[in-house]
Amino acid sequence: MTIQWFPGHMAKAKRQVIEKIKLIDIVFELVDARIPASSRNPMVDEMISNKPRLILLNKADMADPSKTKEWIDYFQQRGDRAIPIDSQSGKGMKQIVAISKEMLQDKFDKMRQKGVKPRPIRAVIVGIPNVGKSTLINRLAKKKIAQTGDRPGITKAQQWIKVGKELELLDTPGILWPKFEDEAVGLKLATTGAIKDTILNLQDITVYALRFLSNQYPDRLKDRYNLQEIHDDIVITFDEIGKRRGCIMAGGIIDYDKVSELVLREIRSEKLGPLTFESPAEYE
Repeated sequence: MTIQWFPGHMAKAKRQVIEKIKLIDIVFELVDARIPASSRNPMVDEMISNKPRLILLNKADMADPSKTKEWIDYFQQRGDRAIPIDSQSGKGMKQIVAISKEMLQDKFDKMRQKGVKPRPIRAVIVGIPNVGKSTLINRLAKKKIAQTGDRPGITKAQQWIKVGKELELLDTPGILWPKFEDEAVGLKLATTGAIKDTILNLQDITVYALRFLSNQYPDRLKDRYNLQEIHDDIVITFDEIGKRRGCIMAGGIIDYDKVSELVLREIRSEKLGPLTFESPAEYE
């Protein structure tokens, strides 16, 4: 299954970021802590040139804490600062400005030495859809400025937003890349809700999700759906979940579409606990 989603406003947003990057001091790259590699857009490197970058692992409360620590170490070993945050609760918000000032100290010291009047840090937030950019902006600004929603593709235009006296943010729409070279990347993005369900085959996505849970979090899968054992045949797992949750059509036939909707909804709403769908070891 090939998953692709690149609406026109995303292509435009990419061009706009490239055009305005010269105005930017630092880039906030927002990723999903559950899929820190798959939720990174490979076009970002091209877009931001050599600007300093702070990687924000958002939705860290939904991710496996031990895996999040591994990812922070992984990014830092490669020269990128990374911190876990939760834009919903506000966890980690104070670190963003503090670390930005630290990363930009040399630049602003040189500006002061040249007699340039101090000004706020100018940052751009880049990230894929539904990773939480609008919620983060509203949390930083301490008021509702950016439109939020649980559907990808809410932000459609760029805007400058003042955050106190120390920070100015350039918001951008979420940008996915035109084609996922690795099918697993598309499956992970779809499982966590970064791609609109309406353009997907949910059964294919759920097959991936159940196989992942069977391998990495089997006890949680068994506990959540009262399964006696994990079967190699994924159809048996579908059937057992369908029977236990009443996803049954006339004649006692399991409704696989309903099972798929149920499992994905419960993964995304943390009914199976905090989950991380990839580890740095896969990318070493």
